[in-house]
Amino acid sequence: MKVIIVGGVAGGATAAARIRRLNEHAEITVFERSGYISYANCGLPYYIGDVITDPEELTLQTPESFFKRFRINMKIHHEVISIHPECKTVSVKNLENGEIFEENYDKLILSPGAKPTQPRLPGVGIDKLFTLRTVEDTFRIKEYINKNHPKSAVLAGGGFIGLELAENLRELGMDVTIVQRPKQLMNPFDPDMASMIHNEMRKHGIKLVLGYTVEGFKEKDNGVEVLLKDNPSLQADMVVLAIGVTPDTVLAKEAGLELGIKESIVVNDRMETSVPDIYAAGDAVQVKHYVTGNDALISLAGPANKQGRIIADNICGGDSRYLGSQGSSVIKVFDMTAATTGINETNAKKSGLEVDTVILSPMSHAGYYPGGKVMTMKVIFEKESYRLLGAQIIGYEGVDKRIDVLATAIHAGLNATQLKDLDLAYAPPYSSAKDPVNMAGFMIDNIAKGTLKQWHLEDIDKISRDKSVVLLDVRTVDEFNRGHMDGFKNIPVDELRERISEIEKGKPVYLICQSGLRSYIASRILEGNGYETYNFSGGFRFYDVVVNDRALIERAYACGMDYKKIITIFL
Repeated sequence: MKVIIVGGVAGGATAAARIRRLNEHAEITVFERSGYISYANCGLPYYIGDVITDPEELTLQTPESFFKRFRINMKIHHEVISIHPECKTVSVKNLENGEIFEENYDKLILSPGAKPTQPRLPGVGIDKLFTLRTVEDTFRIKEYINKNHPKSAVLAGGGFIGLELAENLRELGMDVTIVQRPKQLMNPFDPDMASMIHNEMRKHGIKLVLGYTVEGFKEKDNGVEVLLKDNPSLQADMVVLAIGVTPDTVLAKEAGLELGIKESIVVNDRMETSVPDIYAAGDAVQVKHYVTGNDALISLAGPANKQGRIIADNICGGDSRYLGSQGSSVIKVFDMTAATTGINETNAKKSGLEVDTVILSPMSHAGYYPGGKVMTMKVIFEKESYRLLGAQIIGYEGVDKRIDVLATAIHAGLNATQLKDLDLAYAPPYSSAKDPVNMAGFMIDNIAKGTLKQWHLEDIDKISRDKSVVLLDVRTVDEFNRGHMDGFKNIPVDELRERISEIEKGKPVYLICQSGLRSYIASRILEGNGYETYNFSGGFRFYDVVVNDRALIERAYACGMDYKKIITIFL
C-alpha cells in the first residue's frame, strides 16, 4: 500500500506515524512545502517573546528523525500542485530546484492546514507587516525585532494568536495595540466573560481599539500607518495581521472535492472526502460541532491529531469515527488563564436553543489554605432538559483542571445537575471539599428544583425601572459604600432577620451580593418568610467588571466622541 500525505504538522505527521505503527510495510511519503514537518505551532509566540529561546525546541521531529524511527519519507520544500483522482496521482514541485514530477498513490491524505486570512486591503505586503502561522513566519518576525528593535506594534485581530503575541511583545517592552472590528476579544467567550480578559490586557498596558475597521496600511516615517474607517489612523513600528485563518483548500477545489464552510473540505465521520481513497484532516476540514451537531470550522491542534489517527486506522482496515469537535481550549493571558468548552451562551441562542446559565466565583482551593485565587465560572445548559452545553472559566489557578472536568462531562452526555455528583479529588492545596464544578452542579440542581430563581445582567435596565419590585444589596455597609447599583437598598445578610420588616411584603425581591453566595442565603431567609426572591447571577464583582467594560465602549459611541477621546477613556 502506497500512501501520500500532503502536509505534515498535527494531522499529517500523526497519520503517518500511526499508519507505520499499524502497517510495517506500507510505503509512506509526506510532502511538506515548508522546511518543517512537525513543529509546535502553539509555541510560536513564546519564541518571539523569548520564553522559548532555542529554535530547535519548536521542532518536534525532523525529516531525519522521522525516517530513522518510522522509515517514512519526509519531503520538505516539496509542494503538491495538483491532484488527479481519476488516475490516482499527484503532481509535485520541488521548491529547491523547480523540478515537477508525478507520484502515484493508493491512499491520499490531505492535511494542508489553514493560511492566515489576508484581507484585500491597500498596503498588504509591505515589509513591516507580518503574519504568524509557520516557523518561517516566526523567524522573520524575530529577526526583524532583533535587528530593528521596534518600540511599538499594532496587532490586527484579537483571537488566540493575537493575544498570545500581544503578551509576548509587551514582555519585550513594546507598546502594543490590538485593533479589530468586533467589540470584544476572543469570540469563543461571551461578552461578559471577555470583559475580564479586556481588563487583564489593559492592566498590563495593552491598548484595545475595539469596534474599528482597518482599511489599509501605509509605510510612513520608518513605520506603518494603520488606516481606520472614519477615524484617525494608528502608528506603529510594525504590524501583525492576526485576524484569523482560512482553510487552504485550493488543491481540493481544483480536484473537484466537495467543499463546505469557507471552502473547507467536507468529510464524513471516517474523515473520508467525497472522492474515494482521499482523506482529509486538520484546519482545512469541516466538522460537526459535538454539542449542536451543526457544521463548523474549529482550528485546534487536539482535533487535528485525533483526525490524523482516525484516518490511519481506517486506511489500515479499521473503523474509527470522529465524533465531532467540542472546541475545548485554554489560553494564558499574562497572569490569568481563560478557558472554554462546548458552546457559549451567544451561539447557543443563535442556534435556537433555550438556555440558562449560572455564574459563580469560587476559590481555586480551600479558603483557609494560603494562596487561593478566585475564578469566575459560567456554565451554560438547556432549559427544561438541563443538557450541559458549555462552560467558560477565567481565573488564576485551577482553571485548566475545571474546564477539563466540564469538557469530559459534556462529552459523556452528563446532565448539568449531575455535576453535583462528580467525585473529584480534594486536598486543601488543590481544591475544596465542594469543588467549583460541584458548586455549579448544586446551583443548577437548585434551579431545577425551584429552590433558586435568578436574574441576569440583561435584566438590569428592566428591573431598575420596575417600581413593583424591591432591590436589595446584602453586602456589608463598607462594601456597599465602595460601589453599588443605583436603586438598591442595603441590608447586610447577617442583619436581615432582624430588619426583615423594612422589606415590603407582596413585592418580588431582587438580590445581589459580591459573588452570589450571601444573596442566595438571603433569598432562602426571605423565601422562608413568605417573600418571592431572585438572585443575581454572578454577583456585584462580576457586574462591576462587565458593565464598566461595556459602558466605556457604548458611552463613547453614544456621545459621538472623537477617536482620541475614546482612546483616552479606554486606556
